[in-house]
Amino acid sequence: MTAQIIDGKVIAAQVLGEVQERVTSLRGRGIEPGLVVVLVGEDPASVSYVRGKMRDAGEVGLRSETLRLPAETSQEDLLRLVHNLNEDPSWHGVLVQLPLPPHIDERAIILALKPEKDVDGLHPVNVGRLFRGEPGFVSCTPAGVIQMLLRSGFDPAGKHAVVCGRSNLVGKPLVGLLMQKAVGGNATVTVCHTGTPDLAAHTRQADILIAVMGRPGTITADMVRYGAVVIDVGVNAIPDASKKSGQRLVGDVDYAAVAEKAAAITPVPGGVGPMTRAMLMWNTVIAASGGPDGHIAPAHSVGAGHSRG
Repeated sequence: MTAQIIDGKVIAAQVLGEVQERVTSLRGRGIEPGLVVVLVGEDPASVSYVRGKMRDAGEVGLRSETLRLPAETSQEDLLRLVHNLNEDPSWHGVLVQLPLPPHIDERAIILALKPEKDVDGLHPVNVGRLFRGEPGFVSCTPAGVIQMLLRSGFDPAGKHAVVCGRSNLVGKPLVGLLMQKAVGGNATVTVCHTGTPDLAAHTRQADILIAVMGRPGTITADMVRYGAVVIDVGVNAIPDASKKSGQRLVGDVDYAAVAEKAAAITPVPGGVGPMTRAMLMWNTVIAASGGPDGHIAPAHSVGAGHSRG
């Protein structure tokens, strides 16, 4: 068996095309959707991520801006900026790029964001709405994973999904989405983590296996049953002397070996990453449209009814 590759670049392009249609429609009504990203410091990974977000925003026609602050910016100054952006009606989506310098309390910054402008889906109000099955902004990577499954023909409904990872950013919201009584959900969900004994005993039961562990090559072929769908959210840099940078990116899954057993698999890079940015654009256009109405993505993308998460 050779796995079908779930190409995040292709699916993200579909989503971005639909976002562009919404942007055009909003502009026809006199609304200019706007996304502002605050970048504190010069963390290379963060700089790269923000550059990609701005590129996507430009492609779909969003008004966008990056506000770059020095690493020594105080927490008080950052909170003051967030407050000003909250009150500025020209910005529908506000994102503070994480991680922040160690002297700044990330929780305080997230709490300072207005939930209706929190297009990264990290505010506790939006997280609570997710688990209650109410409309709210959903964290972009989990929303992107659900779209990858749906658009590739692997509806989670009725399947056993095993999520390896319990982070606030990805693992927990994914569990919330997968278990909802809604399109993109209705799965039976098992959550595994660093405290799970005999991890392989659980992963081998998965119809859909999602790795969100941040450890390269953790999921090996013997841990995956034949015919499973494997979503690799991990992005890890490992040494590679053949590369100019001296390193290359790999996921949490032993890709080559697992691809021989899985029905479908996401690559790293080119898998979940592009979807994360695409869903940020989607959340922004929804914010400009008046706020979440229960959709986590374009309704027509899944073929029937609402794509409610």
